[in-house]
Amino acid sequence: MNTTSSTPTGALAGIKVLDLSRVLAGPWATQMLADLGADVVKVERPVAGDDTRHWGPPFLKDDAGNDTREASYFTACNRNKRSITIDMAHPEGRALLLRMAQEADVVVENFKTGGLKQYGLDYASLKALNPRLVYCSITGFGQDGPYAERAGYDLMVQAMTGLMSITGHADGEPGGGPLKVGVAVIDVFTGLYASNAILAALNARHATGEGQYIDMALLDVGMAVLANQAAGFLATGQVPSRAGNIHPSLAPYQDFPTLDGNVLLAIGNDGQFARFCAAIEHADWAQDERFATNTARVQNRSALLALMKPVMLTRSTTDWIALLEDKAVPCGPINTIAEAFEDPQVKARGIQQSLPRNAGDGIGHIATVASPMRLSATPVTYRRAPPALGQHTDEVLREFGLDEQTIADLHAQNVV
Repeated sequence: MNTTSSTPTGALAGIKVLDLSRVLAGPWATQMLADLGADVVKVERPVAGDDTRHWGPPFLKDDAGNDTREASYFTACNRNKRSITIDMAHPEGRALLLRMAQEADVVVENFKTGGLKQYGLDYASLKALNPRLVYCSITGFGQDGPYAERAGYDLMVQAMTGLMSITGHADGEPGGGPLKVGVAVIDVFTGLYASNAILAALNARHATGEGQYIDMALLDVGMAVLANQAAGFLATGQVPSRAGNIHPSLAPYQDFPTLDGNVLLAIGNDGQFARFCAAIEHADWAQDERFATNTARVQNRSALLALMKPVMLTRSTTDWIALLEDKAVPCGPINTIAEAFEDPQVKARGIQQSLPRNAGDGIGHIATVASPMRLSATPVTYRRAPPALGQHTDEVLREFGLDEQTIADLHAQNVV
């Protein structure tokens, strides 16, 4: 992976993105575009910046090992971008943004529905200036419908869509009750869907010569990623319930206590189950009509687990993995995040990257998680660490033809 180049390269080299988004969903989408080579200019509020710069602890440490005021949250979704600060409430700030939008290929924003119209930065206004513009709005509930004016947040959408109702242990079990996922998955998925939609719109522009408007809603995404659970409900009318780590359609596909911890079995077909049974010297289980097929195992899950759980307690987690992994029986440990980063496969794939900051703020390097997009001809490059607030303001303004005195005046007026 290229971790040093500052020259625009990649599949999206030459694409200019004006990023008016903050927090997670929008920045996740624009980071993907940036990783693929787009020039992403992140517009932040003077002094305050993106909300997530302050969402700590944890905070970044400087080169001396001391906590700074920069929250690590911001770094999760803002690498490869340039940060500028502009006050869009100021007439000259608006003029700058309009000038930038005229040259942009993509605008991404996540203000409340209609929130940018007062600044002349809504899609209709910018389309008149730049018909080729692809404009993506990300909101909680979309641009229409009875909830369109509401603010939307990941946790709220996890609750509303039913995701929390299928996450966690069943009522009556220890720790039972609805749970949120440990990451803001609706925000992340919305970023993924948004970046896909933007790429589709850019491709369509090759044929039409015109951009288009993209309406992304966390609620829509939350419903979409219910996936097989939603499909099962639509097919049967039966409401899925929480079942801990048990898979509703596969068995055995869950965690099991071992002699010294836990191990995960992910048996997805009858052949894998037969190999598992042979390995533990219970080949007869695979011939038992209650367990011979996956459907039968799901229907007789309780009986199967009653047989399996005592056996799984007889070996350590490491011993189970050693026994099963070379027999094509999917299994693995339940790692902490620290253990995951120490995994030899994670290390071999170069998933942890360290990017030089070069912002003169005492933070020499920032660790980041590599992009999972592995393109052979136009690979992802790591050109810039997540930027300091306003780090590139003057640089970007010069690119738009502003001279030093004009830039100095804008600073003096707190426009930038």
